[in-house]
Amino acid sequence: MAASLEGQLVVAISSRALFDFEQENAVFVGSDDQAYMALQKQQLDVPAKPGVAFSLVQKLLRFNSDGQQRVEVVILSRNDPVSGLRVMKSCQHYGLPITRGSFTRGRAPWHYLKPLQANLFLSAHLPDMRAALEAGEPAAQVLPQSRQASDAYPDEVRIAFDGDAVLFSDEAERVFQTQGLDAFQQHETEKAAQPLAAGPFKPLLGALQRLQHANSGKTDGQMGIRTALVTARSAPAHERAIRTLMEWQIEVDEALFLGGLAKGEFLAEFKPDFFFDDQAGHIESAAAHVPAGHVASGIANGA
Repeated sequence: MAASLEGQLVVAISSRALFDFEQENAVFVGSDDQAYMALQKQQLDVPAKPGVAFSLVQKLLRFNSDGQQRVEVVILSRNDPVSGLRVMKSCQHYGLPITRGSFTRGRAPWHYLKPLQANLFLSAHLPDMRAALEAGEPAAQVLPQSRQASDAYPDEVRIAFDGDAVLFSDEAERVFQTQGLDAFQQHETEKAAQPLAAGPFKPLLGALQRLQHANSGKTDGQMGIRTALVTARSAPAHERAIRTLMEWQIEVDEALFLGGLAKGEFLAEFKPDFFFDDQAGHIESAAAHVPAGHVASGIANGA
C-alpha cells in the first residue's frame, strides 16, 4: 500500500525559509546558479544556520514524538539536487525528522502543493508565494530578516493571524480601501450576523485546531498550540469577526482588536512562532519583533 499523508498537518517549506541561506543567495543573485551550486557543494558538511521558520517547524514536528504521525514537513525548494543534499544534511544535524523534499533547480516548486495536500507553504520567493495563492493554496512569503522566534514557550506552538484577506475574505477590506473607515464600520455593523467568506488561511487554522484537540490531554513536556487573531478591527466591527469564527466552529485563544494601532509591540508580547498578515506595513512592523510572513492576497495586494 502506498504511503499517505491523509489526516496530517502538512507544511511545505523552502530551504531559505527553514535555514539561513542569505549569504549563499547573495552569491546566486550577484553571479549565477553555477557559482551558487559550487559554494553549496563546498559546504555540504557545514550545517546551515536556523532560518526564520526553524522554530515553527521544530515545534510542529514534536507533535510526532510519541510515535504517532500528526505533522509532516516537506522541503519544496528551487535548489538543485546537490544543494538540496546540504539542506537534508542540515535537517539531520538539528534532529529534524524531515524525509521528503522536492528540489527543482530554479523552477517553481509550488505545483507539488496539491498532491501533498499541504495546509501551508512558506517560501522566501515572492513569485512562488503569489502563484500558489492564485492557485488556491495557503502560502506566505517569509521575511528572512525577521527576528527569530522567542524561546519563552518551548512546549507551545504559537501562531498569530490577521483577519481580513488572511483568515477571512477581503470583502470588508475592499469596503475600507474604496470607501473609508466610516463606511467599513457601517458595513460590518449591518452585516454582523452574516459570516464572512473564508480567506486563504482558514484551512490552516482549522487544521491547527484539529491538532490541538487531538492533543488536548497533553501532559507536561508535550506540545500544545495557542492561536491569536491580531486585527486592525475595533468595535463595532469586531463582532462580525467573532461570529464568523463561531459559525465555522473554529476557536482562537486570543483576539486582539487594535483599531489601527501598530501590531509589532503587541506581537512581541504574544511571542508567536509565526505571524501572518496581508499588508506590507503590518508585516514590517511585526518583523522587527517576531517571525513574519506576508500573505499577498486581497485588494491590498492588487488581487
